[in-house]
Amino acid sequence: MSHPILSEFDIVFAGGGTTACVVAGRLAAYDPSLRILILEAGQHTLNKPIHVQPYQYPLNQAPTSTTVTFNIGNPSPRLNGRAPIVSCGRCVGGGSCVNFMVYTRAPASDYDDWGASGWKSENLIPLMKKLETYEVQPNCSTHGYDGPIKVSSGGYKMGISDEFIQVGTTYHKRQYADDTDDLETCNTYSPWRKYIDGTTGRRSDAAHHYVYNQAHNPNLHVWVGKRVKRIIFDKRLTASPNERDKRAVGVELISDPVSCPAADQSSSVVRASKLVVISAGTFGSPTILERSGIGAKAILERCGVKLLVNLPGVGENYQDHNLVTVPYLAAHEAVTMDALWRGESILQESLAQWNSSGKSLIAQNGIDSKIKWRPDDEELKAMEPAFQPRWKEFFQDRPDKAVAILTVSAGYTPPLSKPLSSILPPRNYMSATWYTLYPVSVGSVHIKVTETGGEGVDFTTGFLDDPCDIVPLNFGYKKTREITRRMASYRGEVAAGHPDFPVGSAAACMEASGPVDLNAPDIIYTAEDDDAIDQFHREIVQTAWHSLGTCAMKPETERGVVDTRLNVYGVSNLKVADMSISPLNVGTNTYSTALLIGERAAMIIAEDLGINYI
Repeated sequence: MSHPILSEFDIVFAGGGTTACVVAGRLAAYDPSLRILILEAGQHTLNKPIHVQPYQYPLNQAPTSTTVTFNIGNPSPRLNGRAPIVSCGRCVGGGSCVNFMVYTRAPASDYDDWGASGWKSENLIPLMKKLETYEVQPNCSTHGYDGPIKVSSGGYKMGISDEFIQVGTTYHKRQYADDTDDLETCNTYSPWRKYIDGTTGRRSDAAHHYVYNQAHNPNLHVWVGKRVKRIIFDKRLTASPNERDKRAVGVELISDPVSCPAADQSSSVVRASKLVVISAGTFGSPTILERSGIGAKAILERCGVKLLVNLPGVGENYQDHNLVTVPYLAAHEAVTMDALWRGESILQESLAQWNSSGKSLIAQNGIDSKIKWRPDDEELKAMEPAFQPRWKEFFQDRPDKAVAILTVSAGYTPPLSKPLSSILPPRNYMSATWYTLYPVSVGSVHIKVTETGGEGVDFTTGFLDDPCDIVPLNFGYKKTREITRRMASYRGEVAAGHPDFPVGSAAACMEASGPVDLNAPDIIYTAEDDDAIDQFHREIVQTAWHSLGTCAMKPETERGVVDTRLNVYGVSNLKVADMSISPLNVGTNTYSTALLIGERAAMIIAEDLGINYI
């Protein structure tokens, strides 16, 4: 998409992630005469194997990766002094080009809970259908069949996932359903669909399906390696008492030092005649606002930034999902992703099949089944008392809200903290993963001045700050272990990736010759074992890569940052559109919500500009 460089556009997007691609792509299609610019700090993703070949997704999280940004949080006593790392997409298409491609949708009630006009589920369900082509089964009333984003079962069926469902529907005594992403079904085992094109076997991301497919449009521009420093405002009208006279007219940008280390770091300005949209994500959007003088007065003064609008909600309300993954040994005959990820001989054979038919393990993520889990009465009694008030206040009378998602995937997926990849022998593995969907704890993201006088990010995750948040994680370890050790492919635990149980514990981790009987008694944990599990979670709990909330769509009096039309309070011609606007957590992997916010934002902007968007 190489076009002549212009200095003025109609709409400028500060950030080129998932939501930006959706909004820009839709607007360009609605009105091809609109001059649109997307500014992205990372690089292009067009047809790059690491982005389009599904099996390569773990490489984006490698420590040397430049396709994501590793945001380092402040050390937390709740995490035993650990500084948690939260990565986010850093490329055209953002998270949609680096995520695990799992297709999950929140219960419809999550959006009703936002209490935002125009954002009720009745407004959003048509957009959920508009954005997808659901290739799994026809005639499902809440799914779409003609949208840009493809949803399929992937290019290879993993037997380990069938084992997970079989144990779940017998030992765990839950029901089975083909579709638990119908916006209401919960506490039921199901296949886990994927954002993979069922025909081509390629990742289905926002960059390729909203932007790159419009390369014929000379008015849609993407500049990569560009970091937006701040928004430029026209203050000539500020003699008026109306604060909305602070009009956004452009952005100041520099060459990104990671993407373009040798480039001149002097700044330049690009002007926007109609609108500036900040779409830099949960970390980028609030920090752009703060560098532009919009945020809490005390924070801006501390950083030497002149205050334009005192908006104390900026950067607050940071939320995520709390995720834990642990490794198990899998049978030699089991099919897992491990050999592919190690680059063994099966890789070339699989690539050849994928290139010719779109099938094979290349079109897989190894994650084929799940349960959106709610505890039954027996499980609830077994959980620690600290969780009971949260259950009664939030979950008990909301049967569509899951406490966590549980899954067992085919292959070793290393946690961000204490990865074992370098020491594990080459064999087959399984990974049990659980992550809580509505943790109570919240954090924040703000700019700061570093000790050397440079600019940094003051990031607090809040993980496990509320004592009730660790309870379902502790129970999740026990429940997924009971499920996994009953699966046919189970061959024991990888002890180094599990809690450090006391010598002689009944919970000791070791290799096994096969699974236990389906009706075998559960492991009995002592108080010392429970303490080991608790400490393990404090040392390893991590992001689910579902950061949101730092530019919340709420009333300004409730520390909101944008209104229901996505306008930033106190200024004009400036909107925010990405996961940062979500006022509350959502019970889903957030790609589906990021796409949805993009579709709704495109409608809002089209309405504002008088453009027909039907």
